[in-house]
Amino acid sequence: MARKEVCCGLSGLEVVLIVLFVGMTGVSIGLISVMATVWISETRQPEPTSGPTKAPPVNHFLVGVGRADCTGPVGDVPLMGYATPDQTAGGLHFRLYSRAFIVDDGSKRVVFVTADIGMVSQRLRLEVLKALQVKYGDLYRQDNVVLSGTHTHSGLGGYFQYTLFMISSKGYIKSSVQPIVNGIVKSIEEAHKSLRPGRIFLSRGELEDSSLNRSPHSYMNNPEEERRRYKSNTDKQVSMLKFTDMDGDGMGMLSWFAVHAVSMNYTNRMVSGDNMGYASYLFEQEKNINALPGEGSFVAAFASSNLGDVTPNTMGPYCVNTGEKCDYLNSSCPIGGTRMCVGFGPGSDMFESTRIIGENIYKKAKELYGNAKQELWGSVHAAHQWVNMTDVTVQINSTHTAKTCKPALGFSFAAGTTDGGGDLNFTQGAVEGDPFWEGIRDALLGAPSNETQDCHEPKPILFNTGEMNWPLPWHPQVVDVQIITIGSVAIVAMPGEVTTMSGRRLREVVKQELEANTGFSNTDVIIAGLCNIYTHYITTYEEYQVQRYEASSTIYGPHTLGAYLQLFRGLAKAIAEGRESTLPRGPEPPFFSDSQLFSLLPAPPVDRKPANTSFGEVLEQVFPVYKVGEVASVTFVAGNPRNSGDMTDNTFITVERFHNSSSKWTIVHTDASWETRFHWVKGSGGQSNATVEWHIVPSAQTGTYRIRHFGHYKQMKNFRPIITAYEGMSDAFKVTRAMGYWS
Repeated sequence: MARKEVCCGLSGLEVVLIVLFVGMTGVSIGLISVMATVWISETRQPEPTSGPTKAPPVNHFLVGVGRADCTGPVGDVPLMGYATPDQTAGGLHFRLYSRAFIVDDGSKRVVFVTADIGMVSQRLRLEVLKALQVKYGDLYRQDNVVLSGTHTHSGLGGYFQYTLFMISSKGYIKSSVQPIVNGIVKSIEEAHKSLRPGRIFLSRGELEDSSLNRSPHSYMNNPEEERRRYKSNTDKQVSMLKFTDMDGDGMGMLSWFAVHAVSMNYTNRMVSGDNMGYASYLFEQEKNINALPGEGSFVAAFASSNLGDVTPNTMGPYCVNTGEKCDYLNSSCPIGGTRMCVGFGPGSDMFESTRIIGENIYKKAKELYGNAKQELWGSVHAAHQWVNMTDVTVQINSTHTAKTCKPALGFSFAAGTTDGGGDLNFTQGAVEGDPFWEGIRDALLGAPSNETQDCHEPKPILFNTGEMNWPLPWHPQVVDVQIITIGSVAIVAMPGEVTTMSGRRLREVVKQELEANTGFSNTDVIIAGLCNIYTHYITTYEEYQVQRYEASSTIYGPHTLGAYLQLFRGLAKAIAEGRESTLPRGPEPPFFSDSQLFSLLPAPPVDRKPANTSFGEVLEQVFPVYKVGEVASVTFVAGNPRNSGDMTDNTFITVERFHNSSSKWTIVHTDASWETRFHWVKGSGGQSNATVEWHIVPSAQTGTYRIRHFGHYKQMKNFRPIITAYEGMSDAFKVTRAMGYWS
């Protein structure tokens, strides 16, 4: 049964219950190296500021890259994305990482982080900034640090401080929040420690057959003359920054491509980095030779862009119960409605689709990396403001203005998308309400004010979240807007999911404003999505009129994009004129205390095991021999993964190979590997088991192998919880090229 995205929507159950993110001068390379050493040793000192200056003939940056595990507990915690109540973590596909890049021009510094999570929440960003303040003082701040999410829908939730998001992810879950905060901070620490003189190259290309517009009807409502300027209704462009040291040795790469990370669908229960995470996995495995996943110095990051209306399900949507095409206007089926209209492809299942899209993105990035020749020069800049997005006056033309609205979600929000539709009788494209649901809404939550209804026209309001403040505000008012520049590249940090045409308009405005000043020319503007705070979607004014899912989820009203165009134009102008340090900070966002936040996830229960067994004991043994291309599988008596606490940089499983020459076992795969899958199955009465799968690729070496599982179980002794570690191990088994080979 299809589900909607949280970014994306709430489940049918939740609808019923709530009806509801200069340059250094021409000195010698030796002097630059000395300065780099001094710079790194004095990290607690505030950095000086300066305006844009013309780049000198020779200029190199200090560059640092870092990566850190941010996976978190892989049991019980809701996955963040589809808002399906029963889609809680039940194992691990492969580990999630935060990847950080620091660039310093000798007087200023900027940081870009992309993490394998659904999105960056305001709470997450504020906690990261607090941790950075403690460690580095004023070196890393809200204005020069950008935090972005890859938008995987198979990462953990529970890291929000606004009521709507807490309801959809069982509240504020500290055990989920802390690994993400620690992972982001550690990735910045690793990048900070690796800072050294380096070079940065920009490369661009186009990637076909990896994305599809899931709301083409909305896109077609944009002006025809505007649409004619583009050959596709999605952005095919891949933008990549290549980082090297002064000897030309690769340090890392950072790439942006506009596509939702929803190849792993709403039926998935394993924590997964999805297609973007797999692209990173492939690139890093190639560069970090003989290193296990998550190890090695080369960092490859694939970040989100203007993906709001872009799906990786390239076969398009069809009715799963009849095989017919879905209705074009509202993405529903004659029988079963929106829940039966689901997008698929390009593979036969979600794992194959993830592999295909991930490989496509990786291969294009690899090509661009190898051909990168356009070197970046000059300085870096950062401009940031906090803005009350519920009260922005938008200049429409010389005589007319409009305003943004208090947050609200429309009826089509509950319909979801073709990547995961809703359970109830909501459809996309609704410009009229429903008396039944309006009655329930009014009785439980109160009717929206006339002011809010008028402001959001033509959106029929389902949840008037801007007027709902119990137990905490349901949606944010204060939002981050931010731009950082590195030489001729400007990165626009968007606080939500930007549609294709919205992203194009933003790029144009920022480019025009920067190039109005002589300090910038041939500027490349990159839209970075899901940055700093999550505010759902940003559609164009024209797309908003159609009120498909993305428009219904544009929470600040029809002039949301107009407000952002105005705000980012102001940031770009400040950078171009060298006065970003004088920008008003704006109203600071709230940081609610832990006592104000709530959690709906109970503590894990005591672990129990079947009679006459022990934790780690094998329930279903491996076969004695497997052929490459097959799947080795073993099932253990297991404890709840949450009882293992922080498993950062550890593993629940290993696949090990025996070496006859040394009579030793060596690890060839961990739970960070694409080839392994760790399934945790929660049974009744506190019992559970863990099944470990190794999908043996054709390139696997023949020989003798074994699979091990590591975990912890919880007991109560004298009314106190006791956590005990356990291990389990399969029998040894052979891997061969053909069955019948037993030696």
